[in-house]
Amino acid sequence: MPDGNTLHPLVVFTPSGKRGRFPVGTPVLQAARALGVDLDSVCGGRGICSRCQITPAFGDFPKHGLTATDSALSEWNRVEARYKEKRGLREGRRLGCQAQVTGDIVIDVPAESQVHKQVVRKDADDRVIELDPSTKLFYVEVREPDMHDPSSDLERLIGALSEQWMLDDLVADLRIVQRLQPILREGKWCVTVAIHFGRNAARGRIVSLWPGYYEGTIYGAAFDIGSTTVACHLSDLRTGRTVASSGLMNPQIRFGEDLMSRVSYSMMNPEGAGQMTDAVREAINALLGQVAAQAMVPVEDILECTFVGNPIMHHLLLGIDPVELGGAPFALSAGEGMVFWAAEIGVTATHPDARVYTLPCIAGHVGADAAAVILAEEPYNAEEITLIVDVGTNAEIVLGNRDRLLACSSPTGPAFEGAQISCGQRAAPGAIERIRIDPETKEPRFKVIGCELWSDDPGFAKATAETGITGIAGSGIIEAIAEMRLADVIDIDGVVRGSLTTETDRIYAEGRTFSYLIHDGAQRIAVTQNDVRAIQLAKAALYAGCQLLMDEMGIEAVDRITLAGAFGAHISPLHAMVLGMIPDCAVENVRSAGNAAGTGARIALLNAGKRSEIERVVRDVEKIETALAPRFQDHFVGAMAVPHKSAPYPRLRTIARLPDTPPSPPPGSGEGGTGRRRRRARA
Repeated sequence: MPDGNTLHPLVVFTPSGKRGRFPVGTPVLQAARALGVDLDSVCGGRGICSRCQITPAFGDFPKHGLTATDSALSEWNRVEARYKEKRGLREGRRLGCQAQVTGDIVIDVPAESQVHKQVVRKDADDRVIELDPSTKLFYVEVREPDMHDPSSDLERLIGALSEQWMLDDLVADLRIVQRLQPILREGKWCVTVAIHFGRNAARGRIVSLWPGYYEGTIYGAAFDIGSTTVACHLSDLRTGRTVASSGLMNPQIRFGEDLMSRVSYSMMNPEGAGQMTDAVREAINALLGQVAAQAMVPVEDILECTFVGNPIMHHLLLGIDPVELGGAPFALSAGEGMVFWAAEIGVTATHPDARVYTLPCIAGHVGADAAAVILAEEPYNAEEITLIVDVGTNAEIVLGNRDRLLACSSPTGPAFEGAQISCGQRAAPGAIERIRIDPETKEPRFKVIGCELWSDDPGFAKATAETGITGIAGSGIIEAIAEMRLADVIDIDGVVRGSLTTETDRIYAEGRTFSYLIHDGAQRIAVTQNDVRAIQLAKAALYAGCQLLMDEMGIEAVDRITLAGAFGAHISPLHAMVLGMIPDCAVENVRSAGNAAGTGARIALLNAGKRSEIERVVRDVEKIETALAPRFQDHFVGAMAVPHKSAPYPRLRTIARLPDTPPSPPPGSGEGGTGRRRRRARA
């Protein structure tokens, strides 16, 4: 009878060194996620994206195309064989989502398969912010103790702050009292005090002390917790200057690519919510260590943090199970702006008495990140009607001006970020991010992340030799499909025109549909008909949300459009409009706000008055629930066309030529490219 170790082989991952025993038949990707190994995947384990490639490093395992018995990995399957045939697979590599553990094995995760390879583009902008932080420094001179005055050191310190700074009603925690006497005497009765003012600006809490005059500074950290990335900006609370920024992949991705999959994970696993909470808190502490090291300051000098995120990220950060957000009526546990100790949520890489402020959520699917975008862009102070779109796996949309603000969320899914796309990947060196297609020849040229040259420039091959051409990033797939429409490679319904196979080798048949070849190298990069459909579904959901708010506002056009989010910062406004992601607008009035949510978090960090302001504004925002709006589906159906089935897009047509080719006939009707060749053969 086999023993337990035979039934549960040992799996060791390098370079992390993480290890564990798993039942025979466990996919390598599943084992990696269970151990928290840094192994990427964006296709849901379907063997499409190739991001989970691994190299068996020790143990018996089958070679390409061979079967094996008593081996450490399952034999090759049809999915891997098909992938190798279509796109190529380096010798010795396996797909982690397909290979199953059958014996003790050591598995190496190559650098290109590691999640942390992503380029996190959430840098702080150069926004000028009026400085009025919640935590401030005050230097005071304290009376020495006197036999004739039995007052305590704390009482005299608070009295000195009242007399010299007009600060009344101050309190201090036990930790301050424990350190007070030696610090006062070391400073010869002079001390610098850090005071945090919470919701009530008249009442402050002493959070730190330094003997004498403290010549240093204090810091605050602003966090934007996205479903894909977590970004942190460290700011000097005395000058307002951002001294360091860093970002990393949200480790919760191993529990699900999108928000609803994470809610499902929580529903299906009793410890799921806790696991996701622990994962994001570990990431926060790691980022605090990174930015402190960049700025060369001790983490103890970080006295305050602000956090923004969508409602599910918000709840998981606070240790709240997001299960109620998974179904109607999408009730928030708490949506108000809140102040509490950093230690209460496991944020320990700070001063022991650091405080945290979370911006308010707007509704069950419109979170604190949307509130932060509103704070950064201030549409509530503008006369013009502005449409603000925070593009992500769950797009959040705000419309209005000083008279009225509306908000909703739209379930776009992860396609815009490269998931569900055959050659899609997150933004990393080697990923195509820009593309142009010649309307006459149908020939493409493109740029990849990490190289400033276009693919038809003489030095391109040499410049990209190290990274290679690895896939298509989110901005690249948007431009690719928009360019395919402009070049008449796809028709208004998004069908890849098979009739073009007689004119160019770039169009080729795959089963009953057609694909467009961008690059044929070590990695074959193409846009398939399924890729086009995935983007159509995502962009239709986004457009439908925008149109729903415009209907509610009673307008047919907007004055300005702002694309927010780290991903939105890299979208071409022209191509976004050609694709039909956003309503028609003068292209010069479409702008990127960069990481506006992160900017809003920094504003709340550096200006206490802005916290009250956004809390007041959020209370007046009208929330529109797309799931309950009958018109959403009508708008969605019309928006499946490229750019739209009925919307005329007059402003767009003044700057771009949209082909008027009639929709392609359905596959198999004999009118596509393959049908034409059959007729010629019969003739």
